[in-house]
Amino acid sequence: MSVRRLGLFGGTFDPPHFGHVAALRAAARTHRFNVIEVTVAGDPYQKRARGAVRPAAVRLAMARTAFEGLDLVRVSDREIRRTGPSYTIDTVRELLEEVDEVDLIIGADLVDQIDGWHEAAALRRLVRVGVVPRPGAATRLPDGWVAYEIAMEPVDLSSTFIRSDVEDDGDLGQYVPADVIPIYQGSQE
Repeated sequence: MSVRRLGLFGGTFDPPHFGHVAALRAAARTHRFNVIEVTVAGDPYQKRARGAVRPAAVRLAMARTAFEGLDLVRVSDREIRRTGPSYTIDTVRELLEEVDEVDLIIGADLVDQIDGWHEAAALRRLVRVGVVPRPGAATRLPDGWVAYEIAMEPVDLSSTFIRSDVEDDGDLGQYVPADVIPIYQGSQE
């Protein structure tokens, strides 16, 4: 199948949760994409600087378990195979050798950060940005970027919340797909 337009949904996915699932389903419903690639960060340098993250192989296994059955979605290890920090611009350049167009799919909570990403000016010229609403984040589009909103009800959930507040109460099933739980609980941070 020839891929004309790809949606890129990248992240650490430590762990993947129902908010991620909802965002991917909403992106698929837009009919903008031939494929949505979930790319697991090999070296999530920004998050690593704030604390430990599970090994990339564990995060990839969780993402595959959580997302591979969703319409249009493929889960990729392309950033894990690269050495060094995981920069979106490198992934986009690599993808543009394979597909015609790449749209980033990001949460509204990242809109204020996108101009600070590695080689943001180059990235701005290469992609469009689909913004997924997030509770507590204004659903506004980033200035200077070609952007659009992906319609969905915001999901009040984050991996940070799950790691810090949920692990101990044993009720992960409210937040994380059931098949992900044994992988998540069986891994060490």
